[in-house]
Amino acid sequence: MKYFAHSGKRSDRSDWQRLDHHAISVARLAAEFAAPFGLERGAYLAGLLHDLGKYTGAFQNRLSGDDGAVDHSTAGAAHILELASPTSLDDAIVTYCAAYCILGHHAGLPDFQGPSSFEERIERFRNDPKRAIDPAWREELEPDGSALFPSGFRRVKEHRDFQFAFMARMMFSCLVDADFKDTEAFYCEIEGLQKNRDWSALPDLLPSLLSQFESYMAGLGGGHTDINVLRAEILRHVRSKANDAPGLFTLTVPTGGGKTLASLGFALDHAKLHGHRRIIYAIPFTSIIDQTAKIFRDVFGGGDDIVLEHHSAIDEEKQLDCKNRTSRDKLKLAMEDWAAPVVVTTNVQLFESLFAARTSRARKLHNIAGSIVILDEAQTIFRPLLIPCMRALEELARNYGCTIVLCTATQPALGSARLEGGLPLDGRELAPDPVRLSDKLRRADISRVGAMTNADLIAELRGHRQALVIVNSRKHAYELYKDAVAAGLDGVVHLTTRQCAAHRRLILDDMRERLKRDGRPCRVIATSLIEAGVDIDFPRVWRAEAGLDQIIQAAGRCNREGRRDKSASIVTVFSTPDYGAPVEIRGLIGDMERAAIAVPDLMSLAAIECYFNEAYWRLGSDRLDEKKIISLFSMSPRGPRFDFRTAAEKFRMIESGMLPVVVRFDNFAEEAVKNLAIEDIPSGHLARKLQTYVVQVPPKARELLISNGHVVFANPKLRGDQFAVLQAPELYKADVGLVWGNADYLSVESQII
Repeated sequence: MKYFAHSGKRSDRSDWQRLDHHAISVARLAAEFAAPFGLERGAYLAGLLHDLGKYTGAFQNRLSGDDGAVDHSTAGAAHILELASPTSLDDAIVTYCAAYCILGHHAGLPDFQGPSSFEERIERFRNDPKRAIDPAWREELEPDGSALFPSGFRRVKEHRDFQFAFMARMMFSCLVDADFKDTEAFYCEIEGLQKNRDWSALPDLLPSLLSQFESYMAGLGGGHTDINVLRAEILRHVRSKANDAPGLFTLTVPTGGGKTLASLGFALDHAKLHGHRRIIYAIPFTSIIDQTAKIFRDVFGGGDDIVLEHHSAIDEEKQLDCKNRTSRDKLKLAMEDWAAPVVVTTNVQLFESLFAARTSRARKLHNIAGSIVILDEAQTIFRPLLIPCMRALEELARNYGCTIVLCTATQPALGSARLEGGLPLDGRELAPDPVRLSDKLRRADISRVGAMTNADLIAELRGHRQALVIVNSRKHAYELYKDAVAAGLDGVVHLTTRQCAAHRRLILDDMRERLKRDGRPCRVIATSLIEAGVDIDFPRVWRAEAGLDQIIQAAGRCNREGRRDKSASIVTVFSTPDYGAPVEIRGLIGDMERAAIAVPDLMSLAAIECYFNEAYWRLGSDRLDEKKIISLFSMSPRGPRFDFRTAAEKFRMIESGMLPVVVRFDNFAEEAVKNLAIEDIPSGHLARKLQTYVVQVPPKARELLISNGHVVFANPKLRGDQFAVLQAPELYKADVGLVWGNADYLSVESQII
């Protein structure tokens, strides 16, 4: 009997995909993906057996049109556990990892125990008299369970369990991406579907990219000002360190010192010398991704075939009736695989993907291996998840060929010398003399003034035609903006994540044009999205109380280019009696107070170090892994007890669970929304186009918008509930962004920016 993996169009089955062909093709692809980190034999075996449950009459009947779901994943997981040599504990560990992957290659990685868990599904299969599959699979597939464990794997005793769970995630990524790509190739051939895209390899592009980088830097000009001379010195020194051994680095340069371009220059040189496969630039806020991506595209002469900008939350949507979808349908729902030579993304995308259980987010992980990962504004790593984040970064550097650069003006105290369980960072600083740089690049002073109401702030703004006010919540920003407009102030601008990124880009461009002329009014009221990486320069800044790292980031928007006298460039820090600080900020305000007592000069590196020591000391190791993520991965007498699904549910860097709404802000967005109705265009392609037109809203707010008919899921039969599109254009205001119909919306507004 012939067994098939996927059905085609012809009744004689001449265009159907044979099961053994699919299994061997997926195995080879998975092995290719896993080869950079030595796991190719384990990944090959997982790919070979992932669809073993299709060797049954029930599944073949389903391909012919019978209704009803057939579990085709458990058989391979159960049988793979029997293949490892009984004398090799290491190979047994790999087969357990592969079993988790096979069980999860459609529904996502499972927990060890509980409903639909690893243990429950394996036991149910073994005790089911109808479980038998055709033994022909052994001859057709010829599985080999020997020599599975990576030969160069470096173990750390105290992190061993986490390391093995991480290995399973990487294997899972190889399997699901290989399964997707082989299935995609099959359907593209027989049905003429549009493939997502292919990318050139970074090593092949490096000679051209380095030449373009040199030309770009030479063309920047700007004159021999003190700050430009210092930026050039920083760039030279950072690039001179590219020959250092791959691993973990810090890059501590004050705002305005050229960190972005210096880190890119280092990454290009380092990749050339050490053979890295791609550069991944992770940024804390979606608000500045398009700015950074634009810089990289400018450097590389356009760069649309080089730079992938990925910050969309669209792929985090649940997929309606996913269990009943065919493989062909699921292709249209697939998202990014990060195969581009340069990827610009968010911390949320990076870290939540590293702990994801779902196939759509995890398929990209194997492409992180062998990459240079630059964490811009590293101090923003979510503190309650700091320890699992550090373990993931350390493991990427230790066993997956990555170089990690922690890049910031306010370097967090993550080194093992300062933080228990910290990272091995001693002697790994890329910048020349960070203390001297901090002094040389200081262009503003901090003044703490106590409480200020909206009326007080408006009075200050009245006396300054160009000024920036940064507050801690979208609610405060919205109300202060409305009050300022009502007070008759000219040139008041509102900047918030209630505006989509495409809209914010236009606002920022307009702000820069105004600021070029001293007389033009430009009074900006913003949330903290403007602090990290936004290249903009104000003569005066007011900042609501927050952590010292945020205060210093705000100071980076004051006299950024050093054209004004430092004594007149003041960052005024105030408390907000009418707006309570968000929970996550309240403790940091206290940390800053204690640091200020110990080191009064808040702009100094000594104050920053003291502040982070206070913050981590106050939280303690328990609260730096607040959700106990690390404890969800352990070894037990019955095998590895890995609770992947629970870890993914708990690992949320944005606790509010914000949900996306697509705004048809311009003609480009309108066209992309229309294309959601075209069956042969993959969702990943459209999500890439629409990601700058997304506004994140609290779940209750989106429920309200949907219940009122103001938001609908576009083409749900085709796209599931991936694309929630605004239908009421009047709810998107030119000045304040997305609102939902009445003044009460603020009662469900999140405090997160």
